[in-house]
Amino acid sequence: MALGLYKSDQGYWTRMMSMIGSSVLVLAGGMWLWKILGGSLKLDAMQKESETFRMIYVQATVASVVFLIGGLITYWLVYVKPRTSEFLIATEGEMKKVNWSTRREVLGSAWVVIAISVIIAAIIFVVDIGFSYLARSGGLLL
Repeated sequence: MALGLYKSDQGYWTRMMSMIGSSVLVLAGGMWLWKILGGSLKLDAMQKESETFRMIYVQATVASVVFLIGGLITYWLVYVKPRTSEFLIATEGEMKKVNWSTRREVLGSAWVVIAISVIIAAIIFVVDIGFSYLARSGGLLL
């Protein structure tokens, strides 16, 4: 077991993509906190620039702590915790068994869906025009 990794030779891609996805969420959370902390203390024009400088330190510290803790939790969940690692390894194994559609099949199905959607939209449009005409001519009393 290298670096405490659980079954380090299995589930590479699912673990890697899980780590990347979680890291993006942690980074977004850290940047959100940076923005919230920067806007929470409105500095007057009379205050010194040193207070603004100190606020940047607070923002950077809080964002760094969020990045560090989020990264460690993500690493622990994805690479160290056996239950989560087994799930990701099993997921990768099942994904290898999937019979993926070819590009031609996907495009054919997409065109069928588009054509049916256009036909249904046209029918609804004609019915709507008919009801509008009846309502305006007084033929339809509600």
